[in-house]
Amino acid sequence: MAARVLRLFPGPPEEVALAGLCLADALHTLGGAGAPFVYASFVGSLDGRIAVSDAISGDSHLPVEITSGNDFRLFLELQAQADCLVTHGGYLRDLAAGRLDDVLQIGTRATDRDLADWRRENGLSAQPAVVIASASLDFPMPESIIRGKQRVLVATGRQAPPDRVDALRARGVPVFVAGGGESVEGAPLVRELGRLGFRSVYLLTGPRMLSTMLRDGALSRLYLTIAHRVVGGEGFHTMATGPRLEGAGRLRLSSLHYDAAEPDGAGQWFARFDPLRPA
Repeated sequence: MAARVLRLFPGPPEEVALAGLCLADALHTLGGAGAPFVYASFVGSLDGRIAVSDAISGDSHLPVEITSGNDFRLFLELQAQADCLVTHGGYLRDLAAGRLDDVLQIGTRATDRDLADWRRENGLSAQPAVVIASASLDFPMPESIIRGKQRVLVATGRQAPPDRVDALRARGVPVFVAGGGESVEGAPLVRELGRLGFRSVYLLTGPRMLSTMLRDGALSRLYLTIAHRVVGGEGFHTMATGPRLEGAGRLRLSSLHYDAAEPDGAGQWFARFDPLRPA
């Protein structure tokens, strides 16, 4: 039986199909020339954990008890609408070490074959471009990107190691500056992606990128899955990092759905938020 969820907001409450829930947002149509629509997603627990640290290795990972097939389906729908995915060097290093799964392509699994068709029917390229945000420029290039013939670009800060910039460019990988220091910053990154013609940008990054996007007023939308579990643990990460966001952290709920079945019968909310711009 196809998964169903309960739409709670905006009302009145109504049971709807899970499949197509995020596709209905038509994110690929919301960006304009030079002004891409930038969105991010996270899955977290009731106590705010998006990742926990291994007590021995110190490596961070998504708590398995808050993962679910229904959430992953919506993740894939968000990915399918992007003409550009932004990832980071840490993810590529973890991918090479076998600590994380490769999620940089659409239509490579039985669960998302329909989304490859959806991209084609909606005029998007077979695979989204991949932008790698990195301060150190120390990362391996995944074979899957090469096999998928995806366009690859690298974003870095102005203080990036010049020899590594030169090495990437020598391999034919474009490198552009999107920050005045070592790290990539939200507003410069979005300006450059808009200049390059990208219209829908999905952030597959983490707390640092979300924080800089919010501070710079560069985030268009946030999707948040809240699993009804308390995870606990001594070492953990939450959605934001760095100095307090103050007014830049204001977001308004624009939709809320309730999934009573997953994960593990506890249930979860699928929430969508739009940042509030300064008056």
